Amino acid sequence: MIARAAAAIALAGAVVLGGVAPASAATVRDAEYWLDSGYGVQEAWKTTKGNGAVIAIMDTGIGKGPKDFSGVTGGTDVSGVGSSDGRTPLGSEEERNHGSWVASLAAGRGNGEEGAMLGVAPEATLLSISIGFPSSGSTVSFVDQVANGIHWAVDNGADVINMSFSTNAKEWDPSWDEAFQYAYSHNVVIVAAAGNRGSGTDVVGAPATIPGVLTVAGVDKAGTVSQNASTEGITIGVSAPSEELTGISADGTPVMWAGTSGASPIVAGMVALLRSAYPDMDADNIINRLVTTAVPTSQQGDDVPSPDYGYGLANVGKAIDSDVAPVTTNPMGSLKDWITVNRRAEAETAAPPVDKTTVKALAPIPKADDTVNPFLPTPETLRYISIPAAVILGAGTLIVLGAIGATRHVRRVARKS
Repeated sequence: MIARAAAAIALAGAVVLGGVAPASAATVRDAEYWLDSGYGVQEAWKTTKGNGAVIAIMDTGIGKGPKDFSGVTGGTDVSGVGSSDGRTPLGSEEERNHGSWVASLAAGRGNGEEGAMLGVAPEATLLSISIGFPSSGSTVSFVDQVANGIHWAVDNGADVINMSFSTNAKEWDPSWDEAFQYAYSHNVVIVAAAGNRGSGTDVVGAPATIPGVLTVAGVDKAGTVSQNASTEGITIGVSAPSEELTGISADGTPVMWAGTSGASPIVAGMVALLRSAYPDMDADNIINRLVTTAVPTSQQGDDVPSPDYGYGLANVGKAIDSDVAPVTTNPMGSLKDWITVNRRAEAETAAPPVDKTTVKALAPIPKADDTVNPFLPTPETLRYISIPAAVILGAGTLIVLGAIGATRHVRRVARKS
């Protein structure tokens, strides 16, 4: 189990690189290379820009003022210290902007100016679920925050939930079993960041290790796995850009940053595009479309899926336009099956339960009368057993003797005649 201490939690990338956009880009929008090359976003936009899809951002809160976040239609706080609408940024200065950066990549709507930043699914709506990291002073354990946030997102119509954080541990608290299974049973896709080596995450940690979660690794502009802004693990599903990313801060200021915290909402936006294009398609087949149409990189060769890239670079255009055979199971695994095998194994190795049940005491046996000799008959046995038995025995004896005498008399008469 993961510890309930908040210190075990880390954002999956919040490295601010500074500046508004690379020097080669004329506008912030021009810096969004992932919208134009290799990831199929422009092709997908010919079909949909995410209208009707709902993305829940479980993070430090989405800024309330900027027009970029006009797509936020609801929210909540599960930390105990945020505002009821989930829009008050929580944590340190860097953490407070993290949720806004993530939201802008998934479904930013721009500020109305030419060249403004757009999210992958700019017409999708957003839900803001504010959670508290160590510096936020949250009054609710992180484990419970995540579980409560999942339930709220599902109950409020989310199609996809983005989690750009890591516990830096492969295991997770058993209470998450029910929460994640609740999302899956309601046809909700959960997308999670793989984590970053540069932040001290050497291997993929929960929630990205939970079966059924679509885990996203990070690559640079050339499509090569990022050495600082990604990590590796067997649960990785697809890869997306995690370097030289743009983002809109809570106050509307654009920045450049890095981390799989950014790769994850790019893919969450892709999921929203798919849910918009195929509103009746279940979560298993939405995920399957993304992983089966992902483009393997030259670095991974025939290693598909690989611990660095998963099935390859996500391409939402191909995912929407390709003929993909339907599936009946989630290609990222079954949490239900995992629980059946692993939680039972844990239970079998646990100490046997202590039987604390009590048995009702029997009524006490009456104490024998010391004045009664157990070897002599009592008045009751004489009255009801001994005397009737003697009468019956005596009568039977007389009858037998009479019969014997009559028999002898008959024999004597017979000899004389």
